[in-house]
Amino acid sequence: APAVRVLASLEPSTPIRGRLGIFTRLRRCRSFIEPAYAASKRRLEASKKFEKNSIMQIGTAGALFLSVSSSVSIVIVNKYLISTLGFPYVTCLTATHMAVTAVALRVAEKMGYVVAKAIERQALVRFSCLNGISVAFLNLSLGFNSVGFYQMTKLAIIPCTVGIQQVYYFKQFSGEVKGSLFILLSGVAIATVTDLQLNFIGSVVSLLAIATTCVSQIWTNTMQKEHGVHSTQLLFAASPYMAAILGLVALPLDVGLSGGGAVGTGSESSSFGGSSSGSSSFGGGSSNHGTSGTSDDSLFVPIVLVAALTCFIAVLVNFSTFLVIGRCDAVTYQVLGHLKTVLVLGFGFFVLGNPVNGRNVFGIFIALCGMVLYGVAEIREKNRSAGDPKGGVLPTTRVDVKQ
Repeated sequence: APAVRVLASLEPSTPIRGRLGIFTRLRRCRSFIEPAYAASKRRLEASKKFEKNSIMQIGTAGALFLSVSSSVSIVIVNKYLISTLGFPYVTCLTATHMAVTAVALRVAEKMGYVVAKAIERQALVRFSCLNGISVAFLNLSLGFNSVGFYQMTKLAIIPCTVGIQQVYYFKQFSGEVKGSLFILLSGVAIATVTDLQLNFIGSVVSLLAIATTCVSQIWTNTMQKEHGVHSTQLLFAASPYMAAILGLVALPLDVGLSGGGAVGTGSESSSFGGSSSGSSSFGGGSSNHGTSGTSDDSLFVPIVLVAALTCFIAVLVNFSTFLVIGRCDAVTYQVLGHLKTVLVLGFGFFVLGNPVNGRNVFGIFIALCGMVLYGVAEIREKNRSAGDPKGGVLPTTRVDVKQ
């Protein structure tokens, strides 16, 4: 402003010496203007950085909400598709979900919403194989074991993940976190586990399912950090391989589990010698893995429409899964999975009118208390390790301002 006033007062008749004096005054004004401009620039950069941090924090909360809402939705829709309409090919459906996700991400890339980034092919194939194998083992565990033992298999994933993180990745978990996880798992076990029929083959398959699931979820987090990619970029690169691997094992696995039954029938026998299965690997939905008899042709159109709906929801599920594990960790994702189980149980009790007893209500209450305690323990651990870059206490939320 001083410079503008000086120039405005300058007349063409001003002597040369006067003009030189004016330039001297302008240089003096510059000595005042430059510090003010630098301070304003620093404030603007700090404001942008704060705004981006806020957006990333909201993004983490949004990822958690998207994961819960989409997963609960797909459980409900899968329950209708598998249990009511009698669609037995669960692994084929999962492979289709991943293929649709791969196509959707490539459409998003063409529209400019996704920026692809190259990842080492060997690492991608190894990661995709492990994910596909974990899905296969979970479905086999459901086929070989009783529902109660299958639920115990899923509950065992959290302590196994904690152990692997501590032994191989040197992560430390506080007593508060471990105690809250114990309360959470106890509540879910009380609410969901009804029988524990054991058999040797089923036990071996369950152990393999636990190990592969734990490692695949840990790798979902570590690969994003090691290769410097976001969750969407990792899913973009890995989804075609995962769809192909699941496609290879899907049909033989589903035919073996269903005994070659037709679509649209409703019996519940298992050809693998396990007890009748009533829970799918989608996290609490009902599954008619074994079907026999003749199919109902009138159900073809409803099955196609509902399957298409599950494909749409599955894109959100797969996206949110990678997003949550990338921003948080595998343990937090598993805790979120048990929250979904509790919500699905509540939906069945209060909306569908499923029979409920005191044990179910007590278990859900204990599980919810465990989740609250876990959240409190997480906040305390993050506050304690905020000033310690070597803290590394899980679970933590990663906020990458460079995104």
